[in-house]
Amino acid sequence: MKDRHPSVLVLHHAVAASNSSSTAASDAGVMDEVQSVVAALQQLGMPHRIASVARLQDLPPLLQAASEPIVFNLVENFPDGRTDHAMQVPTLCEAFGKVCTGNDSSSQTLCLNKWRTKGVLRAAGLPVPEGIVVLPGTCLTYALLPPKPWIVKPLSADASEGIHAGSVVSEDLRALNRAIAKVHKSFHQPALVESFFGCRELNVAILQKGGRLKALPVSEIEFRNYSGNRPKVVDYKAKWAPESFEYRNTVRVVPASISPALSRRIVRSALKAWHALGCRDYARIDFRLDDGGDFVILEANPNPDIAPESGFAASLTAAGLEFRQFVRCVVHNAMSRLPAHDRSCRRSLCSLSSRKEGVSIRRTESCDRDSILGFMRDTGFFHPGEIDVAREVLDDAIKGGASGHYQSFCLCEGVIPVGWICFGPTPCTVGTYDIYWIGVCPKHQGMGYGRALLEYSERIMRKSKGRMAIIETSGRAGYDATRGFYLANGYREIARVPDFYAMDDARVIYTKPLVFS
Repeated sequence: MKDRHPSVLVLHHAVAASNSSSTAASDAGVMDEVQSVVAALQQLGMPHRIASVARLQDLPPLLQAASEPIVFNLVENFPDGRTDHAMQVPTLCEAFGKVCTGNDSSSQTLCLNKWRTKGVLRAAGLPVPEGIVVLPGTCLTYALLPPKPWIVKPLSADASEGIHAGSVVSEDLRALNRAIAKVHKSFHQPALVESFFGCRELNVAILQKGGRLKALPVSEIEFRNYSGNRPKVVDYKAKWAPESFEYRNTVRVVPASISPALSRRIVRSALKAWHALGCRDYARIDFRLDDGGDFVILEANPNPDIAPESGFAASLTAAGLEFRQFVRCVVHNAMSRLPAHDRSCRRSLCSLSSRKEGVSIRRTESCDRDSILGFMRDTGFFHPGEIDVAREVLDDAIKGGASGHYQSFCLCEGVIPVGWICFGPTPCTVGTYDIYWIGVCPKHQGMGYGRALLEYSERIMRKSKGRMAIIETSGRAGYDATRGFYLANGYREIARVPDFYAMDDARVIYTKPLVFS
């Protein structure tokens, strides 16, 4: 049985095809994530659309025009390097009435800053490596250095960016200063100098299923063929350079070859870190382990890489979970965070998707024009003059988009419109909306599409502080089903103007309150 759900906007950051920066490989990896998520949504029968943004400033108009209530958030960075801006995507989505999968802006921003993360974890009683922060333009205070050997990394970077073999320094202070200077120059931010702890690297992927957390099997990155002087660290090459020694000789093992007792200790610490950092939906907690069985938490990764070759995907497989189960889980989590009115609207779309795959509602575009006008003619309710008016309204709506007076949406099976609604605020009123046009292709009538369009539009009106919706129709006998449809959907006849459209053709006016006391 297919999942029941509203439509999903798969959002990712724009990746330039000619990107030659030092982070090009990790930036391009997001497209693997997009393809995997889209494939899972297709398997689940979830209506979806893909969109990308190059800057945070590009997001508001995209969200304003988007009809999807759920955003599958795969934005990790922006081409201008503003990772901190990427962390604000969930908050901006919320401001436009959307809900995001994955972690919120607060948790992502916290975990991006390794020093702040270390402080929160330490306050929670969790073990972290000792360290100091060296600001650009300042001299290193050697007396404050943590125990050697050291590892130098950018304070706020992701995906092992800025970490390489030269980042690990045994005792040479000149080499340490060079590593710090390289972070300052390349990343224009403070450098974090930590004690390089242990020789094994472990991580725990955590998945939230409703109100419960599931820790997936502990994973280890084994360092094979590493000579005595080669630091055992998962650096940028190990993650993103397939032809490199580091990539070919860091091998993921799931579950890790550790004792059950140690595994339980690590999992408990991972879950404690999750709560301390305010994570939700899914995350990965990274550890370093020494030969004596002691460990520290390196960092937490909210919204970690979920591409097919990622550690998170491998942990899902080890836990017996298919990737589509993961996608369904996080989408359902997001659904539970929808406002009450969105959940009410969702029920209508849910019942549709259970019978028909690929049903979605979106803002109308110029390519929809002929299909919409065609099925409006086919209904037989409108004479040619009325179709001309519908054409004018539709053209104005498409031209005006989200900022125009006419708000126009179509219900699609796949990409083909089979239903249309157009509404807008009533001039010289406060919070009153007119529903100007609503129609469904004749061969698709009786499937709940009209109700879905109506409820979807009412939700948008409420978000715009609408308090009342008005619909007008004919009083002729041929419109009995139309009037019954409005009554069945909560509208009440409040006026009837005899002989309005023609002799014996009354104008019937229906209203529905959008705000309930």
